[in-house]
Amino acid sequence: MLALQVARRFLVNRKMLVAIIGVLLLVSSIWTMAAAAQDSAFDLNAALATAQPGDAIIVPPGVYPGPLTITRPVTLQGDGMPVIEGTGKGDVITVEAPDVTLRGFVIRNSGDSLDRENAGVTGLAANLTVEDNRFEDVLFGIYLKNAPNSVIRNNEIRSKDLEVQRRGDGIRLWYSSDGVVEGNHVDAARDVIMWFSPNGIVRDNIVENGRYGLHFMFSDNQIVERNILRNNSVGAFLMYGRGLTLRQNLLTGNHGPSGYGVGLKDVDNIVADGNRIIGNRIGLYVDNSPREPSATVLFDNNLIAYNQVGLELQPLTERNTYTNNIFQENGEQVALTTGGQLKNNNWNRDGQGNYWSDYAGFDADGDRIGDLPYKSQSLYENLMESYPELRLFQLSPASDALDMAAKAFPVFQPKPKMADDHPLMTPPDLPAIPGLVPPPTAANLVIAVAMLALALVILLAGNAMRKT
Repeated sequence: MLALQVARRFLVNRKMLVAIIGVLLLVSSIWTMAAAAQDSAFDLNAALATAQPGDAIIVPPGVYPGPLTITRPVTLQGDGMPVIEGTGKGDVITVEAPDVTLRGFVIRNSGDSLDRENAGVTGLAANLTVEDNRFEDVLFGIYLKNAPNSVIRNNEIRSKDLEVQRRGDGIRLWYSSDGVVEGNHVDAARDVIMWFSPNGIVRDNIVENGRYGLHFMFSDNQIVERNILRNNSVGAFLMYGRGLTLRQNLLTGNHGPSGYGVGLKDVDNIVADGNRIIGNRIGLYVDNSPREPSATVLFDNNLIAYNQVGLELQPLTERNTYTNNIFQENGEQVALTTGGQLKNNNWNRDGQGNYWSDYAGFDADGDRIGDLPYKSQSLYENLMESYPELRLFQLSPASDALDMAAKAFPVFQPKPKMADDHPLMTPPDLPAIPGLVPPPTAANLVIAVAMLALALVILLAGNAMRKT
């Protein structure tokens, strides 16, 4: 009897448990259906059509069809990263009204026409803010046309999967002055470019795997700081402008046909301070800069290291000043595009020159300034200017032997391309920048000690074997 009662109670409890689970599942299903119905019931186009100037429209999660055209000054705020889905033709979102904010969306699937410049967002009015969005499968990412005083901040932008010349620009400003472009990550687009857009700030962006990391044309008075520009064809190219400041940027791995870390062409009053220009084909390239007789170019406190060519200049370049820079282990420290000698440039300021890793002078008076000038004077480098194919043998025993022979027979020694009369004996301290991880000193020390111990063990073992 006791066993039968226990069995009956177990069956009753089991039925109650099944019933409770069923009720919970039913409630959950009803809740989900209600939420889905609520989301699907939200009409984004209707909300935009009825919004009043200054309204904030909160868009719930979901996928909303594009294209969208915003004609009123509103804030469009995504809740949970809703998707604005283009049709694969034209723009996904067009902003025609001023004072619009677009925040918190996935924006994807624009057209792919370069002629029509299809974009994820096209801004046609002032004071546009585009921030905290993710752009996927778009030709151009964000394209501003006559949209001054706009902000592009903290967006993730990726172009369509096309050859680099067929992609659009991740960010383009056209006749859009006083813009702020900051905190964006642009990957595998074409360029990030500012055309006819003066008085801008470009900072804290990562631009990689494209053509031009940053490209400025006819855009005066720019502050370009703390950007990471890596693995592009060109890191930053500045053309036809004045009053540009580059500071504390990282430019690395730029190895396209040009392969410049920083390129200057026809620009005036440029200050480059505290940048790391590392591992490019050409670290710095200067062409006819500055243009105007009263203008200057200043490179101060930069690291130019491990590039095939550290600094390449047109031979008519004048009024450049280089001071407190570190030229570290570049294949060729200074090169001229067509041979010749540089004139009217300053390789020091206030008695402070630059640090050159291949300087072979001395410091007898202990003032940390070399007592002999640093001279860029290499017969092999001169030959490479006429026969570029010789670069294949650069740093080989053949190139070293040729330079040693030229020093032994001064009649063959070329004239110096430049001379730094006050070379630094030790590298100057540089400011910290984003994107560079400090070397693991402790780990390297442990590895070095372990390798020394291993070498010692092998040596002792070899001696013991010989004795036996």
